[in-house]
Amino acid sequence: MVKNLYHGSSEIIEKPIFGYGKPYNDYGLGFYCTDSLEMAKEWGAGNERDGYANCYELDCTGLQILDLNDEQFCILHWLTILLENREFDVPSGLALEAKEYLLHKFAVDYKQYDAIIGYRADDSYFSFAQDFINGTISYRQLNNAMHLGKLGQQFVLKSKTAFERIRFIGSEVAEGREWYAKKMLRDKSARREYFDTERNKRQKGDLYITQIIDEEMMPDDSRLR
Repeated sequence: MVKNLYHGSSEIIEKPIFGYGKPYNDYGLGFYCTDSLEMAKEWGAGNERDGYANCYELDCTGLQILDLNDEQFCILHWLTILLENREFDVPSGLALEAKEYLLHKFAVDYKQYDAIIGYRADDSYFSFAQDFINGTISYRQLNNAMHLGKLGQQFVLKSKTAFERIRFIGSEVAEGREWYAKKMLRDKSARREYFDTERNKRQKGDLYITQIIDEEMMPDDSRLR
């Protein structure tokens, strides 16, 4: 199966390099793509500068791909991978306890895979995750928040094998004036929806990180589905 992928950047990247990049991204070191050309343009454009949406084809035949949207996973698996790679603010004892619990109970052996499909934690979405481990929002609210702004999914190449399978087919210019503004509007809209409809809207029966820890909930708990 051949998959079309796009990567937003300030430059044209004809040959993604295995082992190159920032290790503190959502899923660690890798080449971060999307299946949306428009989203790649948003990621590529900068404030007062143009960028590029690099276009690729990936031969997925035989690749081991971890899809975090699969029914065997819940959003806490995604959050745990984030905790392993991103720098979280853990100002309280609860946040530290939550981090340790999730890393112990919900860890995913994601490094064995050639590629990963899952949420992308832009600044606003990363703050939603921090609110959850700090006990500010519930599990339901975190799930809902991740769909605000329609950020979509990212496809991350992790292994040398995956890098060998990707083929550059061209690029499109992402004009900074247009696409950076769209990116900022998406982020602003997600934050506004979050504060208007989620952050202060607790519902009866909501599940918080304290209850998850106290009851020693495991990934197969039906309340996490």
